Amino acid sequence: MNLERITVEFMAEDDRLLVHVYFSGSAEILFWMTRRLVKRFWPVLLQMAQSRPEIQSQASPEARKALLGLEHEKALKQVQFSKASRQQKEHEANRDHPLGDTPFLVTRIRARRKEKGQTILSMLPSKGNGLDLSLGENLLHGLMKLIKDAATKAEWDLSLEVPTLSTARIDDTPAERTLN
Repeated sequence: MNLERITVEFMAEDDRLLVHVYFSGSAEILFWMTRRLVKRFWPVLLQMAQSRPEIQSQASPEARKALLGLEHEKALKQVQFSKASRQQKEHEANRDHPLGDTPFLVTRIRARRKEKGQTILSMLPSKGNGLDLSLGENLLHGLMKLIKDAATKAEWDLSLEVPTLSTARIDDTPAERTLN
């Protein structure tokens, strides 16, 4: 099944994020993410985003963070973010749910990189089948934005930030000198 679209929304009555993963061929998988899981998952997402060879080859941690921020901004410009139209919502209501009609609660996540650079995220419940998501760089960064936006809406007070050039402190000021 090919990934078609991902949505992440905060459900206040459950105090959880509901993630919809839509696949071509009319399939949809639903799962829940708790605040605790998102807090523990964010560093993993950052690690996956930062594990690209171009970023890892940078000598200093500040340079790696700055390059990660640039790559994140570049990827977000290429991802299509949109609101679902009424027609899409009607079509999505008729989708098959191979893992059940109710969302499963993700209790464990495994992340790994494929040789071709894709990130594989395994979203696993405590029992039963889970979901393996294969994400290219743009989709990985898009998922990060969706999770960050939903967690912000949830007012969970989590620091879900991607380092940027301004937050990666690059010390280019000369050291103070004493002149006699």
